[in-house]
Parts: sequence; C-alpha cells; structure tokens
Amino acid sequence: MRRYSILVLVVLLVFSIFTVLGCQGDSEPPKEPDKQADQQEPADEYGPPDEVTKLVFQPCFDSGDAGWAKGIVPWIEAVEEATEGTVKIELLPSGSITSGDEAFGACASGVTDIFAGWATVYGGDMPEGMLAYGMAMGAENFDEAWEAMWGDPKYRIGDIVQEAANAQNMHWVGWTDQGPNSAFTKFPIRSLEDFAGHKLRAGGPQAIFLKAMGGTPVALDASEIYMSITLGTIEGTLWDWSGMQDMKFYEVIQYGMMPGWCPAQHQEIYMNLDKWNSLTDWQRDQIESVFESTYFLTSQMHHEGVEQSMKALEDSGGEVVYLSDTELERIRLKAIEEIWPETAALSDLCAKGVDIWKQYLEDKGKI
Repeated sequence: MRRYSILVLVVLLVFSIFTVLGCQGDSEPPKEPDKQADQQEPADEYGPPDEVTKLVFQPCFDSGDAGWAKGIVPWIEAVEEATEGTVKIELLPSGSITSGDEAFGACASGVTDIFAGWATVYGGDMPEGMLAYGMAMGAENFDEAWEAMWGDPKYRIGDIVQEAANAQNMHWVGWTDQGPNSAFTKFPIRSLEDFAGHKLRAGGPQAIFLKAMGGTPVALDASEIYMSITLGTIEGTLWDWSGMQDMKFYEVIQYGMMPGWCPAQHQEIYMNLDKWNSLTDWQRDQIESVFESTYFLTSQMHHEGVEQSMKALEDSGGEVVYLSDTELERIRLKAIEEIWPETAALSDLCAKGVDIWKQYLEDKGKI
C-alpha cells in the first residue's frame, strides 16, 4: 500500500511538471506597454514661434519711387509688428541682387523672398497682375477697388489673382492704391483725340491704353524719363500722380490730366510661396491680418501725395486739366471696347477677371 502511494505521488509530480512546461512553451512573452498608443503628440502651440525668420525683400524699384515710403515700408513695419518680431525683413533697392526686370522671377525661384511691383512687371511675368494693377477707366478710387477685388463676395477678383500667383510659386501678401495713373505732357489733353500722334513714355497697360488712343508709346527706364522729356525725345509720360512730384516731372512738363486713364492704379507685394509655406500658421495669419489695414493706410498716404503733386505742378506754372464727364464717358467706352479685350486675351483667368470687372461697373451704373 505504501509503495502504491509513493508511485501515485511520483506520477502526479511528473504530470504537473510536464503541464507547466507545456504551458510555458505555448505562451508568448508579455508585451511592454504600448507607450506610443498611450502617449499623444503634444499639439503645436498657436502663437509666436521661438525662432526669428529673416526675409529679403527686393522690389523692382528703388527708394526714389513713391511706392517705397508710401507703400512697402509701412507694410514691412506692420508685418514685423503683427508677427511680434518673429519675422524680420531686409529691404533692398532694385539692382542689389537682381535687376528690376528680373525681380519677380528671382523671387519666384527663391533668390529673394519678397517682391513688389506693378502688374508683375506690367504683365510680362504674370498677366493676371493686370487685374490687380487697375483696369483702364475702371475703379475710380481705392474704396471701389477694394470692393471689387476683396470686399464684396459677389466679385472677389483678388482670388483669381491669388490663384495665378500661387501657380507662379508666389503668394499675394500686400496691395496699395497709388492714385490715378495719368498723362503728364507738354501739350494739353482735353479729349481722347488729343493723344493722337504724340510720343509718351508708357509700358505695359499704359502702352496698351496710349496706343488705343492713337498715341505712340516709348519704352524707357524710369531714370531716363526726365532727361528724355527735357531733350524732346518724348513729349511726356504716363505716371502715377502720387509719384509725379517725387520724380520732379513738374519741372519739365506743363500739363497733368485728371482723373487719369487709370483712376486707381495699384502696386502689389508678393512672397515666394515656399517661403510663405515655411512660416507657421500663426505667422501667416498675422501677415494676412494686416493686408486690408495696410491697403487703406498706404492708399490714403498716396492720396495725400496726389494733392501735393497737383499743387507742385500748379506752383511751377503748370495746369491740371480736368476732363469733362462727356470725355470720361467716351474714354471709358473706348477702353472697355478696345483695351479690356487685350487684357482678357492674355489668359483664361484674365478673361474671367475682366468679365467680373465688367459686371462690377454694370452694377455701379457706369456702363
């Protein structure tokens, strides 16, 4: 009986050992706690970043242009303040890194970070810039221009320009109305026929207008205009009223036309799109937040410059020629019939923008 009990105990012990070993062979080692599953990435803080982003801004003009002190400098100050110093902008005159003609392309390719100019160098680099520059006999002031481009959701022509800019690896970040772009001449212009046969400095949209009116556009660098008028090579120039005094054209011409062939001529500011995307969401929001405020601030500054230029012309013995309502209507109809189609033909987006501009003027009862 005793031997039998011992044998049973041995059998039970062996069975237990094999059972434990078998269970251990079939099981997997315990896993470490999944720290990634339990630990979430901290959300990015929305606010000023710790690092400062430095940007290089070279427009297609230098400090002698009215757009420098009355356009881009206030914009830079507003951007640096809004971004609380996390964006610093170095402003260089045209020619510092690249020529004025190459400035837009240099910015698009990343050689510089920010560019300013007109119609993206008069439409050569980005024809849709003509929509932002201002249509011949289009908006009469900066309030109307803002309404059509950004203010009224019925129109929003600015979205078309932004789409075109993004396709060029640029982002539209600033805008200012420089007042009327007009004719400053040695002869009076009281009707559209008075342009016929006269040679004036004009480029891009200015040249299109002058040619349609029967004049002869001459391409010249801004630095050559004053002397060319003095020598009689040209009989005047198409230029913005706000910048006329800065260029001292009142010393060599006798007449300035009001309100101008483009009553609300604009200058744009673009940033390289890659550089724009490299900024934080907060920095981009801050820059966009000053787009409208700087537009009205700088536009008012240019408006005051128009008044100063008119006074300078009259003080020098010149005359401000105010076109009659009849002549303005004649020029507007000619511009819409002959000039606007040239802008529309530049691209599908231009055509879309011109159609909206027409709708805007119709809604305003101007056509």
